[in-house]
Amino acid sequence: MRDEIQQGIENLWQQAPELAMTWGTKIIMAIVIFIIGKWLARLITGVIEKGMNARSVDKTIVRFTRNIVYYLMVTIVVIAALGEIGVQTASFVAVVGAAGLAIGLALQGSLSNFASGVLLIIFRPIRVGDYVEAGGTGGTVYEISLFTTTFKTPDNKTVTVSNKDIFDGNIVNYSIEPTRRVDFKIGVSYDANLQATREVLQKIADEEERVLKDKDVVIAVGELGDSAVVFYFRLWVNTPDYWPVYFATMEKVKNRLDEAGIGIPYPQMDVYVKELAKDAAA
Repeated sequence: MRDEIQQGIENLWQQAPELAMTWGTKIIMAIVIFIIGKWLARLITGVIEKGMNARSVDKTIVRFTRNIVYYLMVTIVVIAALGEIGVQTASFVAVVGAAGLAIGLALQGSLSNFASGVLLIIFRPIRVGDYVEAGGTGGTVYEISLFTTTFKTPDNKTVTVSNKDIFDGNIVNYSIEPTRRVDFKIGVSYDANLQATREVLQKIADEEERVLKDKDVVIAVGELGDSAVVFYFRLWVNTPDYWPVYFATMEKVKNRLDEAGIGIPYPQMDVYVKELAKDAAA
């Protein structure tokens, strides 16, 4: 027994230079692969970060993308280095893949919100400060995060909506365009002078300084209603002036039509009473 052990030690000692050369080379190659791979990971993520910053991509997306790409590349480098020294990496890759699949299934809803948040930040259909209708609510965009978007409603309520609900539905952005059209429907009585009504509305448009003069003002008979002739009155204004002009113009229309003696009708019903003969009533 002792002779066998001694013989094994002697054989190992004789093979030591060859083993040292073989394993030393593999270890050195693994270290080189790790160092170069890590350097390449930093280089590539740096290029990606500069490119995204040049396109003014949101800082949150830039940091997240940089970290994801970097750690993904480092993982690949580590697997390559382990494979170089003879470690079986197939099972390791399978475990990592299975874990990733399980995590993805468990966080399916959160990942959908995250993906939608990334798309919202990249494509910018809405921006902080915009007044929009999206995700079943309307309000001013207060914050866009990776999973949710926060709105401030006109009556100062805070509403938080998941990004998936916003991106999957229709988005109406009232602030993205520099100008907006203000639409009015003005009803006047059937016996009103239509030309006089048109002149009153035109004067209101001419006197309002916030109305854009380089765009046409529309004043036209649009409907013949049950109790009124309806004028379509349309003005163009800068987007921030929309509501101030709307409220001011509505008040002016009422006052000016009253001054001109043009009636603004309201729904009414004519009741005819027929007197029956007394004997028939009996």
